[in-house]
Amino acid sequence: MKENRLRILLLSDCTSFHTERFLAELRRQGCRVLPASLEYGQVRHIHLKRRLGIRPLYYLLSVSEIRRIIDRFRPDVINPHFASGYGFAAALAARGRSVPVVLNLWGSDVLIAPQRSPLHKLRARLALRKADLVVGDSQYLVTAAERLAPLARSEVIPWGIELRFLSLHKSGYSFQKPLRIIVPRRHEKVYNNVFVLRSLAPLVEQGKVRVTFPAFGSLSQAFRRLAEGLLASGVQFYEAMSREQFLQLMAEHDVYLSASGSDSSPASLIEAMALGLIPVAADIPGVREWLNHESGRLFRQNDESDLRECIIQLLHADDTLSTLRLRNLERVRREAIFEDNVATQIRLMKELL
Repeated sequence: MKENRLRILLLSDCTSFHTERFLAELRRQGCRVLPASLEYGQVRHIHLKRRLGIRPLYYLLSVSEIRRIIDRFRPDVINPHFASGYGFAAALAARGRSVPVVLNLWGSDVLIAPQRSPLHKLRARLALRKADLVVGDSQYLVTAAERLAPLARSEVIPWGIELRFLSLHKSGYSFQKPLRIIVPRRHEKVYNNVFVLRSLAPLVEQGKVRVTFPAFGSLSQAFRRLAEGLLASGVQFYEAMSREQFLQLMAEHDVYLSASGSDSSPASLIEAMALGLIPVAADIPGVREWLNHESGRLFRQNDESDLRECIIQLLHADDTLSTLRLRNLERVRREAIFEDNVATQIRLMKELL
């Protein structure tokens, strides 16, 4: 290091809350971080130029600008997030410069993006091969990356939840009537919220459950139109809010529900476990590292009757599942405290110097 503080060039989508949260914690722990992004976000950053107005070329055409930033800022570490985008740009920009690259996977960059086109796959493979360290939030995600390209080194580090929010863990475990379910994944095709609505509509109409969805996402307007007939019965929406407000809202619910068709270890699932909710999710590989019959409930993907039956079992349960909830809380304490996991990443970055 050229000074006492680790200097990090962070390349990431600055509209993402994951970026904002990660950046703030790196700085809180004493790192000097310079964020650069092709997207406009709430945090101050160097805005990389979108050259030629051709989206597939943005990352390639940003390489020369990133090189100039490297030469001027002289980082100890380059930290791109998302393999087939910023990871690809970082792999090219770091050539000829003795700066290690620590690549953070976000899930879709190795699970979905490489299937979109040969170009996406090529970019992801180059990023993975050139990274000195690849960080994923689950072994499933790291293994998917290894299938694309050999990795110099990899680590599994969940995103996790901030220690202070464990105070929001439920003081009482009894289920509310109607049962309160939160579906905190935004309205995008991959998250399958329409499936959830159709599956639970009979229980909503019967007044047995109340379901809370986000009010945002590219498919939000179409979703709201589908839900119009159920709004008075027990479907409600929440607007974008601060992290503390969101976690307080989540803690008011009994059940966390995700029907996502693709996932690594979802941050929202770990948050729900920390807060004492009963996690319910579609049975897909990326979820199983955190969710099984001892930590929550899994249902067959895209099976409406199986999801409905899963919720009905909770409605009729005499047990408040206190042992399950406390076991989830203890696992989060051990493995998924955000501050601890960022500290681990900082330590790994320093080991590369």
